[in-house]
Amino acid sequence: MTESELRAFLHELYVSGQENDAREQERNKKMLNLEPDTAQLLHILVGSSKRRNVLEIGTSNGYSTIWLAWAVAAHGGRVVSIDRSAEKQKLATANLGRAGLREVVDLRCGDATEIAASLPGLFDCVFFDADRYSAPAQLQALLPKLTPDVLLLADNALSHPDEIADYLQALAALPAFERVVVPTGKGLSVAYRAGIE
Repeated sequence: MTESELRAFLHELYVSGQENDAREQERNKKMLNLEPDTAQLLHILVGSSKRRNVLEIGTSNGYSTIWLAWAVAAHGGRVVSIDRSAEKQKLATANLGRAGLREVVDLRCGDATEIAASLPGLFDCVFFDADRYSAPAQLQALLPKLTPDVLLLADNALSHPDEIADYLQALAALPAFERVVVPTGKGLSVAYRAGIE
């Protein structure tokens, strides 16, 4: 797939996700995809810093997963992506296949906190985009599995301030991290640790 074809496919995925979410009443049936600007920013951050081992919590239909996989594929990286919905994981598998990026992604289905605790690591980037209440526990479980030079990203920093407050507080308590919330889409929390002295 060429870059222009991949961008067209991502646009198609985003639009179908929006249509699905307008139709579905139940939250667990919604795709809740990233805003395109946020997805593009994610792609730039991960690609330009040459991340190679990315963990995504919240696969959904694979929209953001494709953006991440595209960014890491350029320099031989991999993405591990977790979702609790087997149905959404089927969609993600098909969409990653269409994008030609299925081989770059290890899809895991189940409870994200349990899976995060069981993964060996080491991750140089983690993207939190699922249940915001569980994110602090996931962060805690992942701390020993992060490279010294790590990027931590989380969506919905502005759209769901109450739900993400504990995660942002846990992040603020970590030593040596620079942090900023970028007002793109629903608000992207970006935290970076340049390395442990």
